[in-house]
Amino acid sequence: MLHNTRALRCGRVLDNFPIIIGKLAGMVDRFTTTLDCVDTTFIADDLLDRLPAPVQLGATRVGGVDLNKRRIRGALAAVLALSATSDGFTVAEFTAKAHAMTGNTGYTVRQAAYDLRKLRGKQLITKPGRTRRYHLDPSTAGTIAALLTLREHVIGPILAGIRSPRMGRKPITWTSVDRDYEKIRIEMQTLFQHLGIQAAA
Repeated sequence: MLHNTRALRCGRVLDNFPIIIGKLAGMVDRFTTTLDCVDTTFIADDLLDRLPAPVQLGATRVGGVDLNKRRIRGALAAVLALSATSDGFTVAEFTAKAHAMTGNTGYTVRQAAYDLRKLRGKQLITKPGRTRRYHLDPSTAGTIAALLTLREHVIGPILAGIRSPRMGRKPITWTSVDRDYEKIRIEMQTLFQHLGIQAAA
């Protein structure tokens, strides 16, 4: 079901119905392919080391991608959300999506354009030819999904859990993921003791 044919930019007259259907079919195909890629993915061993380093993009030197910065994580999440668009996305569309997802309306178009250049420098997105539209390859979408998941749902929760010597009240709903977190929390505390690392309360 299509709610806004104007977004497809191919006209809304009945004669263009086959074109509209083709664009919608392509969108569904990209969406399902992206889902398949992000469902089974991981990252290269040296990727976390390479991402923060600056890179040369044409004649311009741009900064690296620092996952410890909330702004960059919001940018990656917005790019991932726009991955199924019919013909890529513009800086304005990216900025609007970032506003909607993060609630940070102070994120400017200029900042968004710079963040997109950084992602291009790391080959996480592409901008073919002289077009103003950006594209995300499904395989790269898997890399971005893995980076966000590792930062938000693995590294962050585990480090936060290690600071607690014992778990608080068990939640009413105790899922398999909760059990995994608790097991890792206990084992990591033992590992920290062996390494001589004191987890600050």
